[in-house]
Amino acid sequence: MLTNLTIVASIFLSLFATGELLYHKLKIKAEISRKFVHLFTGVFTFLLPELIGDHRIVFCLCLSFAMLLYASKKYGFLKSINAIDRPSQGSLWYPFIIYACYYFYSISNEYIYFYLPILILAIADPLAALIGKKWPKGKYTIGCHTKTVVGSAAFLSSAFIISLSILLMLTPVPLIISIAIALAIAIFTTIAEALSRNGLDNFTIPAASLLVLLIIEKFTELF
Repeated sequence: MLTNLTIVASIFLSLFATGELLYHKLKIKAEISRKFVHLFTGVFTFLLPELIGDHRIVFCLCLSFAMLLYASKKYGFLKSINAIDRPSQGSLWYPFIIYACYYFYSISNEYIYFYLPILILAIADPLAALIGKKWPKGKYTIGCHTKTVVGSAAFLSSAFIISLSILLMLTPVPLIISIAIALAIAIFTTIAEALSRNGLDNFTIPAASLLVLLIIEKFTELF
């Protein structure tokens, strides 16, 4: 277990180091290096169910990284994540939602509670941001927060594809029901992404998908 924990911690620290290399040496903008770290953190997080079997250890790991990220914002290091031109607490929320998803996986032994929320966050969120910036069509404002229809459509589409794929791979749910569930998850996570500000979507997107899954399981016992 200690060896596996060391491997996981080393992978995540290497991702931070790679992000710093992209930002400082290759002069990649912080928005891009941040998305890089965001994406691959989500991908490598998939190792947790296979390498670490105790949610308490995962909690300690996530808490340690949350403290590291908090210190980086307070003392001005990890520029590849923090040097963006907008207020954001998203990096601080990330470790806690990872633990929440892992906890529900650990008590149910159903991989879908872990993989589906994290995959939507890791892929759909940065994809929507990049597409929305590339083609900023159909701008709309919620409060003082501006989004684009193109970005939200990209999020909805990718969240639906990810949800449907995971449902078909990890559950015995029939295709037509899987499509309905995937659509519900895509809609609720898109709304969560649109309403969230200052990086809170790092929490609300996985939380929305997790909530939909838990409600469906409670009333249908499909998983």
